[in-house]
Amino acid sequence: MTIHAPRAETAHEKSPDDDADTTNTPYTQPFYRYYVLAVLTVVYVFNFVDRQLLVILQEPIKAELNLSDTQLGLLTGFAFALFYVICGIPIARWADKGNRRTIIALALTIWSVMTAMCGLAANYTHLLLARVGVGVGEAGGSPPAHSMISDIFKPKNRALALSVYSIGIYIGILIGFAAGGFLADAFSWRLAFFVVGIPGVALALLVLLTVREPIRGWSEGDTKAIEPAPPIGDVARLLWSRISFRHIALAASMQAFIIYGIGNWLPSYFLRTYELDIGTIGAWMALTTGFGGGLGSFCGGWMADKFGAKDVRWYLWVPAILTSLLVPVQLAILLSGEVYFALIMTAPFHFLSAAYLGAVLAVSHNLVNGRMRAMTSAVLFFVLNLIGLGLGPVIVGFLSDVFTRNGMVAPLGTAMLICGTVAAIWSVTHYILAANKVREDIARRQV
Repeated sequence: MTIHAPRAETAHEKSPDDDADTTNTPYTQPFYRYYVLAVLTVVYVFNFVDRQLLVILQEPIKAELNLSDTQLGLLTGFAFALFYVICGIPIARWADKGNRRTIIALALTIWSVMTAMCGLAANYTHLLLARVGVGVGEAGGSPPAHSMISDIFKPKNRALALSVYSIGIYIGILIGFAAGGFLADAFSWRLAFFVVGIPGVALALLVLLTVREPIRGWSEGDTKAIEPAPPIGDVARLLWSRISFRHIALAASMQAFIIYGIGNWLPSYFLRTYELDIGTIGAWMALTTGFGGGLGSFCGGWMADKFGAKDVRWYLWVPAILTSLLVPVQLAILLSGEVYFALIMTAPFHFLSAAYLGAVLAVSHNLVNGRMRAMTSAVLFFVLNLIGLGLGPVIVGFLSDVFTRNGMVAPLGTAMLICGTVAAIWSVTHYILAANKVREDIARRQV
């Protein structure tokens, strides 16, 4: 497939990157590159604090609003994911054309305000609509940030930089679980949404005031803004023509299915299976998810860059190997019957499930040029979140309801075990198939 060169701009037209520093960019200074990475990572922390807070608060919300597990799955999964992925594509197109820094700040403001609105929900419909608003806002967070990071870090360091950014997921979950559990125990689940939502508005101002828009392709030697982004359809057709990307998207989707389908239900599983209060569960989940997942994200990117320097297929072999180890770890959590052993084993669960994202993003960005990277992230996240986040919690919740109606012992745990095992095997298969084609597809990259 050929992507046609765009027409030249006239003297009266404004380039999408007119506000980017094209002469004396501060990104030549290593300190500033890492400062921007740190700020973007903090934004991602807020993204996941706001997104995952509902997970630790599921049980008190279920009790007060009289909800089923299927309804909870819709709140934490499909209702959020549907609008997240629908809005993600046009926002990514905007990010490939316009100022990514400003888009991130606006998105952060929207999702922070909508998170606070969750605390005002009087019924299921109100809470559902507020979650939709969170999803719309958060759709503008990652694709522009991924694009900026790929522009300021060279390919040999890109997986690690994107993995550091992805650590924000697990720091956010740590804070969300710890703060949500504490606030729900000490005050109410409604207050928790206000406390974690409002500070995001101040962070949005920090982004606007201190982060500069980087030059597209700067890390690969470009010293001025490159041509405008191709149409969405051209990018989608190019990605579809890359067989490795198809398998990468499906592998990542199954990995996300485990993260959201199993991970989102772990607090409820422990509350229903063992005699523990929500504050205790929140503290345990904060530690094992935050530290286990954060370390896994970092190590996955580090290993991918280290081994991938010799053979790019390692960017896919590393997550394949680590994902295969999830099967015995899930068995240990759900079948051991020993509460503290099961809680401890959630740390390697989060380590292994988190190790894929930096490598997957880096190798996906290596398939395209600088004007397609936000869109590439959006397409990847469209598939990943629609299947993983959208269907994972709902399918597990639905199976749990079915098993409950049929009088099965441990219905939620059984649903988690079946779904987690199938998803892990499915994911590994696609990682291996992607590795078989990735070198050929990178060689075809359009510069």
